[in-house]
Amino acid sequence: MASLSVKPGQRFTLPDWQNNAHRISADAEHQRSTSHQIRQEARALRNDTGNQAKWDECETRTRLKDRITSVDRWREVLAKCLTDIDLEIDALTKVKEAAEDALQAKNLCLDVAIECLTFRESRRDIDVVRDPVEEELHREVKVIEKAKKELQQRVDEAFTQLCLLKEARQQLNCDHRHKVEALDLDRQCLSFNVTSGNISFKVNPTRIPDGTTALREWELNSQCNKDRADAEMKASIDLRGAIMLTIAQTNNELDAQRIATEFALRKRIRDMEGALSELRWQEKNTLEEIAEMEEEIRQLEEDLRKRTLDLKVAHTRLETRTYRPHVELCRDQAQFGLTGEVQDLEAAIRVLQQKRTESQNALDALYRQLHRIQTDIGYKTNSLQLDNKCMDTRRKLVIPVEKFDPEVDAVNRTRNLPRNSQLELA
Repeated sequence: MASLSVKPGQRFTLPDWQNNAHRISADAEHQRSTSHQIRQEARALRNDTGNQAKWDECETRTRLKDRITSVDRWREVLAKCLTDIDLEIDALTKVKEAAEDALQAKNLCLDVAIECLTFRESRRDIDVVRDPVEEELHREVKVIEKAKKELQQRVDEAFTQLCLLKEARQQLNCDHRHKVEALDLDRQCLSFNVTSGNISFKVNPTRIPDGTTALREWELNSQCNKDRADAEMKASIDLRGAIMLTIAQTNNELDAQRIATEFALRKRIRDMEGALSELRWQEKNTLEEIAEMEEEIRQLEEDLRKRTLDLKVAHTRLETRTYRPHVELCRDQAQFGLTGEVQDLEAAIRVLQQKRTESQNALDALYRQLHRIQTDIGYKTNSLQLDNKCMDTRRKLVIPVEKFDPEVDAVNRTRNLPRNSQLELA
């Protein structure tokens, strides 16, 4: 007979089998429930994280846009400030150049004044006088030196202010450039999305880089740069006004002093011409008097010669009558007459000789006076030539140096000069 083969191993009971089936069913139900719950939680999580990501991305974009707007507003403010400061630098540079031109013009004025003083040092003898012209010229030199000192100070102040403006501009430009770069970066960040090809994971992207500033510090930095630029521009505007005022004041003072100097110089020339006219009139009259005196002396000498001849005749008559014989040698009326004639002639000769001496002395005095007059004429002619030369030199102040053509006639040159010409140089 065939035998029954029994599989070795544990044998479960029917309840065990039923219990196992129940457990499997229960475990499957539990796992499905757990899986369903997880799926629900995952779906909710996906919704939450998706919504949160979208919200965060939206807020980030909003913040980036706000930041871009803020930075762009400051960029516009700084750009306008840069334009204003560039205009102010140009304006101050032009005013500084005007002050330098005015300062350079004062050098010509000073050279002319010193040249006039040098000319007048060539006056001679009594004409070396400290007259109003010399006083005005020395005063003009002081006014010019004072004006040059003030203008030089203004030029130095303008140079310093230009340095401050350029330093403020450099800070503005640096801040503006940084904001342009930041705008480019933020706009690039705003353009990023999940489809961008240049996105990737970065190492520690949430780190705080060195040199990071707080928002308040960032605003204060830009505001400080703008405030400093505004302050420097205001100082520059005030300085420009002060420089223009200084130029106008120094020009007015120098113009007034030059007018006073030329007025005194013209008056001195007129006085000198009057004195020369008087001296030439005195010279003419003295020469006429010398001629008359010389003629008078010749007539005196002629009379002396005649009276001497008359005296010789009288002496000869008296001597001849001494040879009368005996009683004929008497003192008659003829004898008395001849004696009286001799006495009268001798007295006349003495008087004529005395008058001739006096006349000769007077003639010598006239010649000495004539020499003095002619010497003084020479002094005053020289002084007049020097003053006319000063007037000719001062034409440089109203005529460009390259067009300046001094007159040849040094004595009469002032008659061709503009008496009331306007002083044009600063």
